[in-house]
Formats: sequence, C-alpha cells, structure tokens
Amino acid sequence: MLDIAAELHRWCEEGRDFAVATVVSVGGSAPRQPGAALAVDGAGTAVGSVSGGCVEGAVYDLCQDALRTGRAVRESFGYSDEDAFAVGLTCGGTIDILVTPVSAADTGLRPVLATALSAAAHGRPAALVRIVAGPAGLLGRALLVRPDGSYEGSLGPALDRTAADEARALLEAGRTATVGVGADGGRCGEPLTLLVESAVPPPRMIVFGAVDFAGALVRIGKFLGYHVTVCDARPVFATARRFPEADEVVVEWPHRYLDATEADARTVLCVLTHDAKFDIPLLERALRRPLAYVGAMGSRRTHEDRLRRLREAGLGDLELARLRSPIGLDLGARTPEETALSIASEIVATRRGGSGTPLAGARTPIHHDVPAPLGLGPTGPIGSVA
Repeated sequence: MLDIAAELHRWCEEGRDFAVATVVSVGGSAPRQPGAALAVDGAGTAVGSVSGGCVEGAVYDLCQDALRTGRAVRESFGYSDEDAFAVGLTCGGTIDILVTPVSAADTGLRPVLATALSAAAHGRPAALVRIVAGPAGLLGRALLVRPDGSYEGSLGPALDRTAADEARALLEAGRTATVGVGADGGRCGEPLTLLVESAVPPPRMIVFGAVDFAGALVRIGKFLGYHVTVCDARPVFATARRFPEADEVVVEWPHRYLDATEADARTVLCVLTHDAKFDIPLLERALRRPLAYVGAMGSRRTHEDRLRRLREAGLGDLELARLRSPIGLDLGARTPEETALSIASEIVATRRGGSGTPLAGARTPIHHDVPAPLGLGPTGPIGSVA
C-alpha cells in the first residue's frame, strides 16, 4: 500500500472513504509483488495496480463491495486459459489480495494508516504491519512501527511486541516481507500471517564526473526512483544549470565527497571521469564499502590499468571483483542516452539477480526471487518487495 502513499495520504487529508487492495502473497510468474496496491474511493476513483491489468477489473469490484459492506476480504487469483473471458493471470502465476475498507469515521484503523501514509509520502522511515491471513475478524488490523521500536495501533496485546520486533528488523534492511507468527505472539496459537511494508527514503545514485553522459544518467536515475547526486572537482562543469534534474550537484574531489557523505548498501556509484587521479582514490574507498553497485567508465585498456593501480593500492581480488568495469551491459550503445540505458540495465540486473541476456529463447525465470532493498519497489521510490 505504501507504493501509492502520496495519493492515499491526500485522500486521508481530504476525508475520503476508500478501500485498498494489497498483494499479500504471490506464486510463480506474478506481475506484482507483496505490497503492491490498488485503491478505490467512494466516488469510484482508482489509483495503483495489483496485476499490471490482468485482474484489475475484478479487484476494483472487490474494493467497491468492501466500501459497501465495511468488511475486509481476502481473494486469490490464478491462471485461467480455458475461458477467454475468465478472470485470471495470463502470466501463469497466482496472487492473493487483501481488500480493506478505510472509513473516515474509523477511529481505530484509519489513524494508523494515515500516519504510515504520511511518513511514506514525506520520506520518513516507518513500517506498516497488517494481519493478512488468519481469522476473518482480525484481517486488516494494523500497527505502525518506527525505527526506534515504538509503535501505534494494535494487532492484539499479545502480538504487538513480537510484530514490532519483526517489523523493526525488516525496516532496518529496507525490506517488505510476510512473517508467520502465532496469535499469542510466539510460535504457538492459531497461525497468523503479517505483511510488513517498509518505507525508507529513496536510495542514492552518486554520479562522479560532470560529463555529457552524466546528464542522461541523471535522468534515468530519477526515472528509476533514485536520489541522484552529481559530483565533480571542476566547478566549471559541476553546475546545477548543466544538471537541472539532479537532486544536488557537488563541487568536490570525488574521494573526499565519498568520505564525507552517507552511502549504504542501497547506494549505487557510477564513476564516469575515467581519469586515474580522480578514479583511483575514489574506487579504493568505494570497493571497501558495502555499496550496492560500483561501476566505472573506460576502455578495456583503461580497465586493465585501473586494476593494476588498485592492486598497488592494496585491494584484493574479492574487492576488485565488485567493480563493474567497463561499466554497463553490452547493448551496442553509442549516444549518452543509450549509454545511460546500458548502465541502468546493469544496475537493475545486479540488484534483481538478472543475467542480462535476452529473455527470448532463454529458460531462465522472468521474475527472480531476489530481495530488493526498499526504495526501488515495483512502482517507484516507496515500496519494496521480498
């Protein structure tokens, strides 16, 4: 649900009644992952998606039914090919949907959801926990968990502390996932399934080198949901006017900026300077940090020289194996835009566990079961998948 937080936050502020359908489990080649949501308000306005179009009509109807009845319901959709007019997933997968009505008059669930939506919409870290499988009377109950472990709302007195601990761990990792627990908060009692949706600020893309290729990479980085920084030691090139779509443009030596800035396991670094006096001090530091991706532009000859210099700086084979150089996938790219697409494709493949080979004729899975850090979820910067 947090993948459409900005719109739902506005609906809450406007006092609208709405129902939200959330993907809570998937099987096979499903088009969306847990946390993806479709919401419908009292006037019939819809936002979001749960299947990329396969079952949206049926889910829309379920949302309208939930608004009328005031009851949460869980529904499953699978593959259907015997009847061309049947509701089902043409991709062959299965998805389970939880539909929850959210009334403006609700003094229990709505305030919790409103706080979670506000946090996600404004880039504040928080985790939303909901009961998505168990007794009908418990479906949809929600708990908001903050990074310090405090929470509001309730799933039930015996369950809140356990749920908060599980949610806090997933929030620290920036992940959305389902968790199985007992109704007593332990592993005994009637089994329940919790969906934990994490909301954290967008991941960072740091582009070193204010060159022509950087402009195109900034644009595609923003499209993918990154907070994009351009850094270059040359003030004549590193200007906001040259990179208007960047979140920030920094004039500093690259290695000094990396030393001083925040970068974590979701951060991607794209080194476009292909100048040893900038690259080597920067890469020496970057390859020793747990970053999501480190790529460097240059020819194969430049790459070999770069490896030699980095070995002389003390880096070992395991650290050097993390370097993506020459940067990008082999798309035959020529223009800055094509090169940016090549780099972005490698970043996505690295993050999702893709091979980078054509799907046509391949027998590899289309959707890889690789957890992704939140910040790059199915539809944008908020909402990750497990």
